[in-house]
Amino acid sequence: MIEIGRLCIKNKGKEKGKKIVILDIVDDTFVLIDGNVKRRKCNINHLQMTPEKLNIEKNASSEKVKEIFKERGILEEKKESIKEKRPRKKGERPKKSRPRITKKDKGSKAKKQTEEEIVEQAMQKVDEEMTSKKE
Repeated sequence: MIEIGRLCIKNKGKEKGKKIVILDIVDDTFVLIDGNVKRRKCNINHLQMTPEKLNIEKNASSEKVKEIFKERGILEEKKESIKEKRPRKKGERPKKSRPRITKKDKGSKAKKQTEEEIVEQAMQKVDEEMTSKKE
């Protein structure tokens, strides 16, 4: 069943569901593939054989393969890849965004003053200046 020109469907990997054609048999477990995927060596366990066989010679060029795929109406147009959102598992929550802590924030030992404390200190300075002028 594994022969040159056999039309197959990838059933594993990122190219799952894409149609390909076998161009060469490398050894007992690997074949050279091309079609709606990048030309590469592929494990035969990752392929689902179909009964269709294309009339194509051994190690045909990618252009020839694309031409035959267009004639048969098999060639898929490249789509803009949109990363699918993985459905959340039950009970899984999205991460909460936390404020970013910088090194300055981590290393500073000085107590952060509130606006009220700053105003209070300014008022004390003003009072001290007023009392010093009176004397």
